[in-house]
Amino acid sequence: MKIPVKILDPEIPLPVYEHPGEDAGMDLRSRISCILNPGEFKKIPTGIAMAIPQGYVGYVNPRSGLAAKHGITVLNADGVIDSGFRGEINVILINHGKELFKIVKGHRIAQLIIHKVIEAEWEQVENLPPSGRKEKGFGQTGRS
Repeated sequence: MKIPVKILDPEIPLPVYEHPGEDAGMDLRSRISCILNPGEFKKIPTGIAMAIPQGYVGYVNPRSGLAAKHGITVLNADGVIDSGFRGEINVILINHGKELFKIVKGHRIAQLIIHKVIEAEWEQVENLPPSGRKEKGFGQTGRS
């Protein structure tokens, strides 16, 4: 699938699959350098805009290495990029770590996954079909 993309900062490369054919996500990079203090969150621009085709969505997900090593994650994960959005892609990062984290322009900060969207239709009913789980939720499966 080809997705039209607009480069807003020529110093920032387009997202790529680091391991083509194996990776689900393409890395998004920071358009700016800044500091993210413990407990702080910031909207980080990526230097690109795109036209995701109708019937698809972009999901902005955390990078596992940043989360595991520094406590840095995407605050609204999964961030949703709707097919009608044409502005610059931004990533809201939060520092859950205990030390400040330096974001450097061009560094990989999140990953973008393109997914097909299935539009659901509601069918209002008086009763739902039975299931083995019934109404149990929030850790009530009876297992640790």
